Amino acid sequence: MIRRLETDVVVLGAGPAGLAAACSAMEAGARVVVVEREERTGGILKQCIHDGFGLLRYGRQLSGPEYALRDADRFGSLGGRAMLEAFVTSASRLEAGGFELACVDRGGAFLLRSAALVLATGCRERTDRQVFVHGDRPAGVFTAGLAQYMINVQGLLPGRRAVILGSGDIGLIMARRMTLEGMEVIGAYEAKPEPSGLSRNLRQCLDDYGIPLALSSTVTAVHGGRRVEGVTTARVDGAMRPIPGTERDLSCDTLVLSVGLIPENELAKSLGVPLDPRTRGPRVDQNMHTLVDGVFACGNAVHVNDLADYVSESGERAGSSAAAYALAGPGSPSRVRRLSPLSAGPGCLYVVPQLLDLAALADVARADDVCLYFRSSSTMASGAVARLAAGDAPGAGGATLLERRYRALRPPEMERIKAPAGSLAVGPARPAEPGPGASLIVEPIEPEDR
Repeated sequence: MIRRLETDVVVLGAGPAGLAAACSAMEAGARVVVVEREERTGGILKQCIHDGFGLLRYGRQLSGPEYALRDADRFGSLGGRAMLEAFVTSASRLEAGGFELACVDRGGAFLLRSAALVLATGCRERTDRQVFVHGDRPAGVFTAGLAQYMINVQGLLPGRRAVILGSGDIGLIMARRMTLEGMEVIGAYEAKPEPSGLSRNLRQCLDDYGIPLALSSTVTAVHGGRRVEGVTTARVDGAMRPIPGTERDLSCDTLVLSVGLIPENELAKSLGVPLDPRTRGPRVDQNMHTLVDGVFACGNAVHVNDLADYVSESGERAGSSAAAYALAGPGSPSRVRRLSPLSAGPGCLYVVPQLLDLAALADVARADDVCLYFRSSSTMASGAVARLAAGDAPGAGGATLLERRYRALRPPEMERIKAPAGSLAVGPARPAEPGPGASLIVEPIEPEDR
């Protein structure tokens, strides 16, 4: 017999975003069910044994498992219910409102109905084929996350002599981790002309251990039959194409890929949730509400974050918003939204949220601060200014709604602006009407302005 469960809010994923969303929703009075495919909650943090987590949220440095344990303890103290080793096979919207999920776990199939849905599904790693590394498929090619799981959870070494492709943060951290475990890391090869990881990880994981980083370079081929025996590297031009004559063969038994992350959004697409082509995640408003009523998204399912603290922050907002939506009921005036686009202007790679709910901003006395997350499109090492301006063409004289200055900006390092709701509204009850929307622009600071 198929089990049937009904609840107010379903949260998909029990990583830091999902647990924060679940706890926030329960604290707001909603009934919550969490669906998690792994046998324990905590997400990727369970295998991140390095510290550096929790500085913003808890004011101290925690390891990944310590950070995850705090969320799990909070979830348990609230009486949270998690369906572990459970998978969603299909999701659909009901004509009467709400959602129905067909799921399966160790106990068999079950149907789960809810008024609101929170997508906290995280992200996945790109593979070698997605970055056009040619050759056979010998053993010894790992994503950085898989190599991390093998060493930190299973206690296994992926090999003895490694090459790292890419300079993402997980790859940099694994360069250090593999070195500490006795492996030889020949070097890291990054196709872009500048590193993709955080500056602190470049210093602490490569420089401190004498591991070289080759920029504008990539791996073009993998050699070996049953096991990796070596790779071919080459310099690349401005179009990321290998430059003939620059090839170099390296002997190794392990290739670790750190070539980027992609939000996990198959379920979002199946529900018709519009995605942002820049972030590859759902377009959301300041309450993490997608363009499909009742579907909320948070964490790395929306855009890839640098810090778990920001992942949890978005989860808190998504959970409380989903609870308010579910408890309000169909036809409630509080469910009515008036959306205005927030776009990435010149110098801005992307901005989240991509929408502002002007109806929510109208009540300035009760509206929460709006967190804006963005990345610059290029390195601005001598200082920069980020400006939110009314209108879709801020360079053409749009009124400035808020402004923030920075000593330097790099695309790999996400920035966050916490904007008071009043800064986005005019008067106590009338939200700003920025024509077709608003834009966030990022500009280098001119010498005379420094």
